[in-house]
Amino acid sequence: MAGNLIDYRVERGVAIFELNDPPANTYTYEMNKELDTCILNARMDDAVHVIVMRGAGDKFFSAGANIKMLSEVTPGFKYMFCLHANETLLRFEHTPKLVIAALNGHTVGGGLEIAMAADIRIAKKGAGKVGLPEVSLGVLPGTGGPQRLSRIVGKSKAIEKMIEGGLFDFEEARELGIVNYVWPEEENGRKWWDRVLEYAWSFCPPNKAAKAVGRIKRSVQSGSEVTFEQALAIERELQQQLFQSEDAKEGLSASVEKRKPSFSGK
Repeated sequence: MAGNLIDYRVERGVAIFELNDPPANTYTYEMNKELDTCILNARMDDAVHVIVMRGAGDKFFSAGANIKMLSEVTPGFKYMFCLHANETLLRFEHTPKLVIAALNGHTVGGGLEIAMAADIRIAKKGAGKVGLPEVSLGVLPGTGGPQRLSRIVGKSKAIEKMIEGGLFDFEEARELGIVNYVWPEEENGRKWWDRVLEYAWSFCPPNKAAKAVGRIKRSVQSGSEVTFEQALAIERELQQQLFQSEDAKEGLSASVEKRKPSFSGK
């Protein structure tokens, strides 16, 4: 299935979203509606265990919101646009399936805000820069950037990066914890994109208990936003769901029988 602005396909349990609006894969309300639909399709598809999102081409993951579009619409539209973008990215965080952002090029402004809503971020070495430069436009990052960046790097460092508005490379982003891995375009005969897919497939059945992966994600995403006692209650409920799964039975049996488990994702 392919939309006008986001290409969607499923390969061996991995749903791949490709932001496709050249030259910089900037997003509009139309693209966000497609992204919303793609998230829901992947969420509701029992054959999908992991989501991987990337930009089309080799230069940009995404340069963020389409500035021309923002300059032409009313302040009221901009507000609703930001509200919908916030809701869409929350869908990523609320979906109990692992989300990987594959940063194949520049990831700036709203592009970085989208990437920070993913669970894991894997960048291609030397392919681009990241940053939230919205201050140079007289505005703030309006798609969750201040909230997610401060939760990743801490308040002071987040303020520093946003008020200075500079761009920095993927290696610095990794040191700050914004990026999990920086892999070269090719290493030992393995291309970057192939490695990203191999990584994603490693969390699919029969390799991993995909339900457990998803519930671990949900435990962290929801638990980090409430009190400790409430977080423990969420954790217990998710654990109870897993105890009733076929994968838990398989994992426990394999451990007792001293063999490698073969998970079904059920």
